[in-house]
Amino acid sequence: MKNRQTTLYLLGLVLAMAAAATAAEAPRLSFQFTTVNVPGARQTFPGGINNAGVFVGTYQDANMLLHGYILSGKNLTTLDDPNGTNTSASSLAPNGAISVVGAYLNSSGSPVGFLYQGGNYTDIPGPAGATATVPSGINDSGNIVGFFLDSGGGAHGFLLQGTTYTILNVPGAAATYATGINRRGKIVLHWVNARGRFESSLYDGQTYKTINVPGAKQSLAVDIDSVGDVVYEWLDGGRHAHGALRHAGQFYKFDYPNAAETVPSGINDKRLIVGPYQAVGMGPFQGFKAAYQ
Repeated sequence: MKNRQTTLYLLGLVLAMAAAATAAEAPRLSFQFTTVNVPGARQTFPGGINNAGVFVGTYQDANMLLHGYILSGKNLTTLDDPNGTNTSASSLAPNGAISVVGAYLNSSGSPVGFLYQGGNYTDIPGPAGATATVPSGINDSGNIVGFFLDSGGGAHGFLLQGTTYTILNVPGAAATYATGINRRGKIVLHWVNARGRFESSLYDGQTYKTINVPGAKQSLAVDIDSVGDVVYEWLDGGRHAHGALRHAGQFYKFDYPNAAETVPSGINDKRLIVGPYQAVGMGPFQGFKAAYQ
């Protein structure tokens, strides 16, 4: 009996040491923040950043109108789709020539998606029957993801490859929103569960894997990089927004220093995350860039 107790004790000690070693070896990340705003804008909402450090996003002018933008260093290009008003830019391809996806409001006030390349705008109307379309991610192959509304107001994700749409619905979801795609074709989505709360999934072309932020009341995956790092917006019990990163299978929560709300929206392969934040509740949104290491 004594030998058995000794054996169990030693086994427990070994397991505890192994667990401690695993915890000690877990990578620790730090986040360094910089404010990046469109000059003269009332509010700035970064949407994405490519591997060359070029931003795209949306800004609000003094008249409360929305415009898309490309910001490369100090060089600003304003995006206003000629087919509508209140243009917003969501994301851009990670490498190569600038390819931006976003949406504008048509004469009926419904969002219509667009692709901007070489100074030209091309509509992304969504699958047959779509009444509104919002593209939110594009990879280097030109594959685009986003979401659309059907005639009944239901939200569905989509993947656009060339001219072919694939509808993406997380099983059991009340609504699905595809938000990011990487060069390997892996897609991140957030979706509404039966309780009306957001959860997140990773789709590999065959199966949906739930990847929620631990401890979050609601979890919204918004983008993915080439190695599979995922950036999130997550909500606490008070419905305040925060950032999180799923890096090498582990989760790291972050906030812009002293911000009331932190809302990440994009990630690149250079360990940079972008998005808007609110310094004070109900205040204007400003843009941020966060470098992690």
